[in-house]
Amino acid sequence: MVKKILLNEDDIPDRWYNILPDMPAPPAPYLHPATLQPMGPADLAPIFPQAIIAQEVSAEPWIEIPDEVREVYRIWRPTPLYRADRLEKALDTPAHIYFKYEGVSPAGSHKPNTAVPQAYYNAKEGVKRLTTETGAGQWGSALAFAGALFGLEVTVYMVKVSFEQKPYRRAMMETWGATVHASPTNLTNAGRGILKDDPGSPGSLGIAISEAIEDAATHDDAKYSLGSVVNHVLLHQTVIGLEAKKQMEMAGAYPDVVIGCVGGGSNFAGLTYPFIGDKLTGKQPKTRFLAAEPAACPTLTRGVYAYDFGDAVGMGPVAKMFTLGHSFIPDRIHAGGLRYHGDAPSLCALVDHHVVEARAYKQNECFAEAVRFARCEGFLPAPEAAHALRRWRRRRRRLERPAKREPSSSVSRDTVISTCRHMTRTSPASWRMSSCRSRESTPRSRSCPESRRCPRRRSRHACPDFKAGLEVSPPVQHVAELFCGVPHVDMARVQRGQTEPGDIWGSMIANNADLGQRSHEAVGVVVPERHLRAASGRLLWRRQLQTETFALPHDLVDEQVRQDQGL
Repeated sequence: MVKKILLNEDDIPDRWYNILPDMPAPPAPYLHPATLQPMGPADLAPIFPQAIIAQEVSAEPWIEIPDEVREVYRIWRPTPLYRADRLEKALDTPAHIYFKYEGVSPAGSHKPNTAVPQAYYNAKEGVKRLTTETGAGQWGSALAFAGALFGLEVTVYMVKVSFEQKPYRRAMMETWGATVHASPTNLTNAGRGILKDDPGSPGSLGIAISEAIEDAATHDDAKYSLGSVVNHVLLHQTVIGLEAKKQMEMAGAYPDVVIGCVGGGSNFAGLTYPFIGDKLTGKQPKTRFLAAEPAACPTLTRGVYAYDFGDAVGMGPVAKMFTLGHSFIPDRIHAGGLRYHGDAPSLCALVDHHVVEARAYKQNECFAEAVRFARCEGFLPAPEAAHALRRWRRRRRRLERPAKREPSSSVSRDTVISTCRHMTRTSPASWRMSSCRSRESTPRSRSCPESRRCPRRRSRHACPDFKAGLEVSPPVQHVAELFCGVPHVDMARVQRGQTEPGDIWGSMIANNADLGQRSHEAVGVVVPERHLRAASGRLLWRRQLQTETFALPHDLVDEQVRQDQGL
């Protein structure tokens, strides 16, 4: 058995894989934030260079990697693929577990895979400065590194809670010459507006994105660089999966299951999209793809599939994705890279078409798997990657069950790939000692009086008001029609102050009379009525939308989801 599967430098991919031509359906277009009309390349020009815009809208399945970019890739690529045999023994599983280790990059994660080409294209078009956001600091570190290589100034708006939790990440960025600000700041209109409403705001990726976009849009010498979500970023990350496919061939295997963590989607897409392409084209139709996300920010598992702004104040493009609302601010979990209110539109479409399966997990159980992994394999994974390990643990339990549909021999060769990032700058000891170590399965307000008064909050069955719910795939309509109409909320009760957390936060779709007959597609969201706001026909949730619980029809919720939700 080979422990570590290595490729030569000549095996570095010379093309990126673009999944869009192979998607089950054409992706929904981005909408202009002011007009809510489909955006064209010209609308993206103020924030992105032309080469990036061309990749964003490309219908070509393969895009050449410039030689200058491949030359930089040689610093750390190809990255190794490991067989986690010690973990297999510890778990006593018949599966073969492999993990693709991206922590060997200078910045310590997968993020330089897209930071380098973005810096290259911007420098080639004469851009002097790049602005960006970062959560845990991985993306900010990667862009600072890439900017130093191509002579670009870099300004990073780092989510305040991560700025305080991860000072060494900030030191890395500053070492490479970047300027780092704790977001929200007083430097932008977006930041000042947030601080006016909440001086102690912990920040969010949505807020940091707003500040970075505003900075770029108001300075002629600057462009905006995004580290996840959009198509060109996911495209660049496919070097991970393309290498992994070659390495799996060397191992004489093809994965039955591919697992990754999801925040905005770049990590997951980088590993899985080349394999998903095989599934979509019929080459490997049986492979499963499992996405793991934090229970404190459950976009794919509890979000609404609709158009929403990608940033907190509505300056950037409007995308169709699974969203918790662009004003949503998650708890202060350690997995800062997974604290985003939405996900990549292409990934959301794959989830909607049941190509990808998603699950949310609490951070303590993820950290427990990270510790187990570290004690078996030696690598200490980042909090984000720990979610993928937790997803595998759940999969392992199913492997141990007696097979009903397949002979047991078909299970014994199950091959799973998980991703790992560089060791976190926060130790497992601090994870266990953290004040946020017991986060609930869904975002919840402990300060909200309605939350404390609700007698049904931990009821074993869904509230009666959940007999109707939000449609997972609402038709494309004006954002105000989707989120501000609230046709199923009794506004008279709201005005009389008779509402409580059990009142459904609308179906939001006026023409959805048949929803009750389609409960298998419905998801309910319970929100205290005082958080409902509608203004100027825009999607406007209260700045910190505090959802009390998320629930599916109780007869469709399996035991694990019941435990996660506390139902």
